Amino acid sequence: MSEKPVILVVDDDKNTRDGLQKALQRHYAVRTAESAEAALAVLAAEPDVDVMLSDLRMPGTDGLALLRRMNAQHPQTICILLTAYGSVETAVEAMKQGAYDFLTKPINLDHLDMLVARAIKSRELEKKVETLEVQLNEKFGMDNIIGESPAMRQVFEIIQQTAPTQAAVLIQGPSGTGKELVAQAIHRLSTRAKGPFVAVHCAALSPTLLESELFGHEKGSFTGATAQRKGRFEIADGGTLFLDEISEIDPVIQVKLLRVLEEHSFERVGGEETIKTDIRVIAATNRDLRAYVDQGKFREDLFFRLNVVDILLPPLCERAGDIPLLADRFLKEYCERNGKRIEGLTPDALNLLTSYAWPGNVRELRNTMEKMVVLSRSDRLSARDVPLNIREAVRGHGAVSSRAPVLTSGSLADTERRKIMAVLEKNGGNRTRAADELGISRRTLHRKLRDYKMQQTDELMTDEELKA
Repeated sequence: MSEKPVILVVDDDKNTRDGLQKALQRHYAVRTAESAEAALAVLAAEPDVDVMLSDLRMPGTDGLALLRRMNAQHPQTICILLTAYGSVETAVEAMKQGAYDFLTKPINLDHLDMLVARAIKSRELEKKVETLEVQLNEKFGMDNIIGESPAMRQVFEIIQQTAPTQAAVLIQGPSGTGKELVAQAIHRLSTRAKGPFVAVHCAALSPTLLESELFGHEKGSFTGATAQRKGRFEIADGGTLFLDEISEIDPVIQVKLLRVLEEHSFERVGGEETIKTDIRVIAATNRDLRAYVDQGKFREDLFFRLNVVDILLPPLCERAGDIPLLADRFLKEYCERNGKRIEGLTPDALNLLTSYAWPGNVRELRNTMEKMVVLSRSDRLSARDVPLNIREAVRGHGAVSSRAPVLTSGSLADTERRKIMAVLEKNGGNRTRAADELGISRRTLHRKLRDYKMQQTDELMTDEELKA
C-alpha cells in the first residue's frame, strides 16, 4: 500500500485521465479508470482510496450514479465531480448526493491542487475522529464495565435506560467501584456524546476555589484573579458535567448549584452577566447522601434535583463472582501495555484473589493485577505473584473468607465446577442462595450446571427446589 494519499481519476477521455494523472502524481498515488464500472473495480481492490475525481457525463453509468454507489459501498472516499457542462442545478444536485466539491472543465490545475489538498486534510481529520471515537468507546463505553452479578446487570440496565434521556443521575458506591467510569458510559451513550465530558472532584478544592472552578470568575474578583476565567459549567455547555464527591461541597455552593440546575443559568464570581448553560449533571458520592440530608449536612431540595435516577454500585466483596472476569480483563490490558505474554492465572492465584476482601474495590484489583503482570517472570500468574499483603490477609481469615470456597489445583473449568459444587453444598442445594453467593444469576448457574453435566447436584436439592 502506498504511503502517499491515493487519488482515483475516472474519465472516459484518455487525454483527460493522462493529464490529471501527470498533474497529480508528484504528491499522490494516482489510479485511473475509464468508466464507472472500472472505478468500482478499483475501489473494491483498493478500498483505501482517499479521493475520487470523476467526470460527470460518461457513457453508461454517469458520475452522479457512480457517486451514489460509491457512497453506499465506500463512504469513506471523498468525491469531486468534473464536467464540461457545469450549471448551478447540476452542482447543487451533486452536493446533495454527497460530493465534496464540483469543478468545471477545462480544469484549473492550481485550483484542483488546492481542492484535493483540502479534501485530503478533511479525510485525515475524519480518520482521526473515527479512531478517537473507537478509543473512547473502548475506554469509556459499556463494554469496559465488567460484571455478570445481578447487581451489575441492574446497573447496566439503568445505564442503558437512562443514557438517552436528559435526567440527572446520582451514582453512589464505595471508593474504587468505578463511579466515574459509569458516568463516562452514560455520557458516551447519550445524545450529548459529541459534547464535552467535564469532571470536577469537589472534595479536592476549598469552597472558594470550588466556586471559581464551577462558575468561573471575572478579573479582579478576588486576590489572584488576574484574568477572566470560564468555569466548568461554561466549559461543559452542550455536554455532561460530572461532580464527584458531591457530598463534600459547602452549603453556600449547594445553594448556587441548585439554582443552576433549576434555572440553567449562573454568574461568574465577581460578575453581573447571566450566562446560560445547557448541561447534564451526573453526581457521585461514596457517602449515604440521604443520611447526610437527614443530618442537615446536605440540602434536601438539591438532593432531589440530583437524585432523579439513582445508581448504586456494590463493593467488590459483594460480587466476588465478577473477580475472575475483572482479573482476566486487567491481565490482558497490562500484558498489552507492557509487552508481556502471560496466558492467565493458576487456580491457586485465582483462589487468593476471590478470597480477598478488596477494601479498595475494583481500583485495588486493577492496581494489583498491574503489579503482578509487571513483576511476573513466568507465562502464568501463580500464588507467588499475588502480593504478600493479600496472601497474609487471606491466611489471617482462615485461609479464605466465607464468601468464597477453597479452590484447588486443576484446570480452570474443574476449579469452577468444584467451586460451584462447594457453594451448592454449603447452601443445601438451594440454587437461588448459591447463585447470590457466587455473584451470578440463577439462570447462569443453571447454564453452568448443564454445561458441566452436573446432574449429581440434583441429589442435593430440596423437594421445593426440584419443583422450581
